[in-house]
Amino acid sequence: MSTSESPATESDANRPGDGGAATAPSAVSVAKEPQPEKSRETLLEVTDLQKHFPVTAGVLRRQIAAVKAVDGISFSVRKGETLGLVGESGCGKTTTGRMIMRLLEPSAGKITFEGQDITHMKQRTLRPLRRDIQMIFQDPYSSLNPRHTVGAIVGAPFKLQKIATENGVKKAVQEILELVGLNPEHYNRYPHEFSGGQRQRIGVARTLALRPKLIVADEPVSALDVSIQAQVVNLLEDLQDELGLTYVVIAHDLSVVRHISDRVAVMYLGKIVEVADRTSLYESPMHPYTNALLSAVPIPDPEKRKGRERIRLQGDVPSPLNPPPACRFHTRCWKAQEICKTVEPPMVELRPGHETACHFPENAPAGAAETVAKSAAL
Repeated sequence: MSTSESPATESDANRPGDGGAATAPSAVSVAKEPQPEKSRETLLEVTDLQKHFPVTAGVLRRQIAAVKAVDGISFSVRKGETLGLVGESGCGKTTTGRMIMRLLEPSAGKITFEGQDITHMKQRTLRPLRRDIQMIFQDPYSSLNPRHTVGAIVGAPFKLQKIATENGVKKAVQEILELVGLNPEHYNRYPHEFSGGQRQRIGVARTLALRPKLIVADEPVSALDVSIQAQVVNLLEDLQDELGLTYVVIAHDLSVVRHISDRVAVMYLGKIVEVADRTSLYESPMHPYTNALLSAVPIPDPEKRKGRERIRLQGDVPSPLNPPPACRFHTRCWKAQEICKTVEPPMVELRPGHETACHFPENAPAGAAETVAKSAAL
């Protein structure tokens, strides 16, 4: 994670329009209240989604293998909620986000948005839907065109979608800038005149221009200082409450995910291994991989830190070019037995709303192993 600014720029806390003094880093540790699930409709549904990148060789560039970046994942996102997608680098999180955005063509599976199948929708048909599905990119430096002013960047969606505004595009852009905590007078300034936190706010403003229904946020704060991360995360939550937004937040920082998410899906080597609401997953994780990830999260309280043991995974993450058979985590799992090497564990709901794919889940209710065994035999 980058935590430094260019020497020529002043800190986010002192730049105009970036919210004044920096919020304390501890602000990220306070989890938001979970949203009620009743009466919320499914906005996005992903079913058995795959993305295999071909590996070619020879003069004729024949395919000899495939990198299985995403290999059959399923999840859903309800209107108004935030789904956190977490895992180690290279597990397929960003590839999943780009397929949802249709920036990448899925190899197999299905993506349904508001009941409409958009998996292989042609670009001409997909174009009007792009105003409803937008993305916040990871790097606030490379995602903004340095040759364009803030007004041109945030106003581009209106031009591309040919949408007229009541008081003109400039007025609409200035209102959006104000909404994300920037000064409307920044309209004619260029990205290099802003700090990292302000640039990410510009990216958020561009994403909000057309009032989307779903936002895929790919590591939205990983390139920012910790104090500025808190500001941006709190901004995203405020915007969600005000505009009724739905988020898919891709991240590897579990502290940020706990703060902003309603539910969390854990990925490992192209597979989702556990899905649960935030409280259940963080307090009673079932999959050994989830336990290992959570054991690495820093705890500010020294007393609580004393009684916790760090789980150190052995070996490297296997290559997605040739993933292990059956349970992909068995090569690094301390609980692995012979069945883990031969039978792929099914995703089973062991507690209400808490699903995991493990033959020997931890923190599970009595009889969980038998339930998994029966599901695997079907």
